[in-house]
Amino acid sequence: MLTMPSLLQRTSRVFGANIAIRDAEGDLTWADYVARIACAAGVLRSLGLRPGERYAILCRNSVRHAELIHAGYWMGAVPVPVNYRLAPAEIALVLEDAECRLLAIEDVFGKMLEHSSLQEWRSRAFCVAAAHTGAALPLYDSMRDQARAVEPHEAAEDDDAILLYTGGTTSRGKGVRITHRNIVSNALQLARAMSVGERDVYLHVSPMFHSTDLKATALSMMGASHTYLAEFSPASVLAAIERYGVTISSLVPTMIIRTLQEGTVSQYNLGTLRLLSYGTSPMAPEWIRRTMEALPGVDLHQCYGLTETAPVLAILDAADHRRALEGREGLLRSVGRPLPGVDIRIVDESRREVAPGESGEIVTRGPQIAKGYHNRPRENAEVFRDGWFHTGDIGRMDEEGYLFVLDRKKDMVVTGGENVYTSEVEAAICQHPGVQEVAVFGVPDERYGEALFAVIVPSPGHKLSTDEMIAHCRKRIGGYKIPRRMAFVDALPRSAIGKIMKQDLRRIYGSGAPTLKKTKAEPIHETRIDQRYVAYPAISSHQGKHHRIHG
Repeated sequence: MLTMPSLLQRTSRVFGANIAIRDAEGDLTWADYVARIACAAGVLRSLGLRPGERYAILCRNSVRHAELIHAGYWMGAVPVPVNYRLAPAEIALVLEDAECRLLAIEDVFGKMLEHSSLQEWRSRAFCVAAAHTGAALPLYDSMRDQARAVEPHEAAEDDDAILLYTGGTTSRGKGVRITHRNIVSNALQLARAMSVGERDVYLHVSPMFHSTDLKATALSMMGASHTYLAEFSPASVLAAIERYGVTISSLVPTMIIRTLQEGTVSQYNLGTLRLLSYGTSPMAPEWIRRTMEALPGVDLHQCYGLTETAPVLAILDAADHRRALEGREGLLRSVGRPLPGVDIRIVDESRREVAPGESGEIVTRGPQIAKGYHNRPRENAEVFRDGWFHTGDIGRMDEEGYLFVLDRKKDMVVTGGENVYTSEVEAAICQHPGVQEVAVFGVPDERYGEALFAVIVPSPGHKLSTDEMIAHCRKRIGGYKIPRRMAFVDALPRSAIGKIMKQDLRRIYGSGAPTLKKTKAEPIHETRIDQRYVAYPAISSHQGKHHRIHG
């Protein structure tokens, strides 16, 4: 059966003596961990939750968070991991939209329940904490230790397993209904692609409210181990790899870049690490090369997918990365080839498939495509059509089946009648040695309709000018693709999982404003409790239409 209860039972039977959890509080075998999951399910059952009902989890990454997600799978209820960087009012909207019955909340976020929009949830909440903190809410550990284990629910493969929310830029976020079949099918695909074995150890760094975390199901399937990082920092990632013998992890490009810039990689024993995957946003080929140089012997995978694809559709694997360095540099701009069982087409506005090399919208079908959105019939009709999911991404596919993601539909700029894919412009700008990161987008222009605007983060120690960057671009791209308006800043606005938020930049620079006040970047995973999470103080963040995980 392609269900999570079936997967967990098999793992407990076949790999029961293997280490499932590596944690500062102590290791757990798969037999012990699955027994705890059954008791956690007993907690949910004792609180009145029934199969098919939904409950929210507001926690950072931890074994308790994982346990609570798995408890829902086990008893047939549907976990709803919530982005804890949202404002209380936004969290309340998610809880209402998902029709949650219960709320598991980590002690560090307890003050959120004092906010007027969340006060009513105090009677339906319990506290998740690593220690007895004197919280007024019932403590999860105490309830779990006293709970009676429940038998696994006989789930159907097409039953909802988890509800993950994408962010809306102009409306409420949408809950994506991911089924048991979606999760287990992608785990089967990824277990092969990542060559997962029972001795592997996966480090969970990306927040567990994001679909990227579902990739780790491949390791559970194979009896491998998990370890969890509550907050990102370069030092914490490197220390965890060394301490727990991590073999596989997934990082967003910003995390990789920051880790390399710290210059401390050589101070840690990273000998166990064999595979590092990256995605969510593009990473310039120059940084990919630097990563491969800094981590010799570590394979790189670039992953492409969305929340709605649970989560991975295509991978640019380690062999492709090596081929790129051996003369096929253009491959580094690809997101790889579709996983087995995944169909991808490039279609025009009439939904006709275009020839290899031509651009159009990326549409896909496969066993990991979600059922749709929770209570969103209009959006479902728009993007789930005739068995195909319309991603909203513009791409092309070459004769060898490599997929190139050019832009979001909404990010393509039409200037003077010419279509410009901003990813191409960004790639050209990033070839300048003084550029660390860049975001290119369109702003209104009286003459051309739209004009290109570039917001550039210079590399440490570099000072750049608009004239210098225009001269640099002239050698690499056509004149109509070169931004004439630019701003140079210390940091770009990002979502909770590190995606550059172009809609925030459009809002700020839409009138052609010449500059943005320079700000220092806060830690990617900084926790904000009493206000909306703001990744960079000058610009508030909000997640986009889909949670993309592509590079």
